[in-house]
Amino acid sequence: MSHIVAPSLLAANFANLQADIELVNNSRADWFHIDIMDGVFVPNISFGFPVLKAIQKFAKKPLDVHLMIVEPDRYAQAFKDAGAEILSVHIEACPHLHRSVQHIKNLGMKAGVAINPHTPVHTLEDIIADIDLVCMMSVNPGFGAQKFIENTYEKIKKLKALIAQKNSKALIEIDGGVDLNNYKKLLDCGANVLVAGNTVFSATNPVQTIEQLKSH
Repeated sequence: MSHIVAPSLLAANFANLQADIELVNNSRADWFHIDIMDGVFVPNISFGFPVLKAIQKFAKKPLDVHLMIVEPDRYAQAFKDAGAEILSVHIEACPHLHRSVQHIKNLGMKAGVAINPHTPVHTLEDIIADIDLVCMMSVNPGFGAQKFIENTYEKIKKLKALIAQKNSKALIEIDGGVDLNNYKKLLDCGANVLVAGNTVFSATNPVQTIEQLKSH
């Protein structure tokens, strides 16, 4: 399977969001990555359901929604209704992770679990066989354009080994600081999905940058 590129709309131009959505539609990107932040779990607030519904209206590719919020179970149905096809919750925000994952799946979405940079891979041991995606944060969550954390490469290798050991079909998604300098190394370590925000949307030619991120 060739890898997936998911431009992060957190870095898009909010004054003309439709134009950036069309840009992604017309590129080789596979998914839209959408970061939902509540100002509680992370020290920032991004956007809510009205913006997500507006994105859904124009997006022609799957919406990969990453919840950086407390009590995500309360909103799973609303995110499904707003167009989420993949919904990731943070392991650090879910005291009953298995129940949260089953809830997402029962609603007909793919279930992902996100982990912060300081959270060890082995904490996923009991859930890895039940999920479709691991969203590995390679920066501290909450803000775009942060410096990539180098330890991520080792974590990907550990996660890949765990996925093989547990016979899981989970994809490894890397979120944060992905750029044209490190994306090949991330793929070589075992990443399947690259989330790129600033790298895409601040490029002179975003479509060409996506094309580059798709090549290996």
